[in-house]
Amino acid sequence: MGRLVHFEIHVSDMERAKKFYGEVFGWTFQDWSDYAGMPYFGAVTGNEDELGINGALMQRQSAPPETNQALNAFACTMGVENYDLTETKILENGGQVAMKKYALPGMAWQGYYIDPEGNIFGIHQPDKNAK
Repeated sequence: MGRLVHFEIHVSDMERAKKFYGEVFGWTFQDWSDYAGMPYFGAVTGNEDELGINGALMQRQSAPPETNQALNAFACTMGVENYDLTETKILENGGQVAMKKYALPGMAWQGYYIDPEGNIFGIHQPDKNAK
C-alpha cells in the first residue's frame, strides 16, 4: 500500500508560515535545512501516540499560486476539536476563507481556507450531529 507518510507545504515567507501554523494548530518546527540544502523545517503536528503524520514547510521554488486558480496539489485537512475557535485563529493570523463551513451530515463539520502563503487547506471537526 502507498500510505501517506509525509507532507510538504511550499512557502515564500518561512517565518510567516511557521508563525501561522504554530499559532493556529500548535505545530512545532525542526530546522532540517542542512539536509535539504534549502530552507526546510520539519513540522511536528502532534504527539506520536496520536493518529496523523508529520510534514514540513519547504521554501517555494517558483511563483505562488494565483487566487482562484484550480488546485494543483493535494489539499491537507487538519482534524480539530473546535471548528469555530480554529476558524477564528485562522482569520486572526492572516488566513482567509476559501470554502465556508459546511456539514457532512451525521459525520462532521468541514471547510477550506487559504494560508498567508496562498495554499489551500481544510479543517475537519467530527460531530455526529452535524446537519
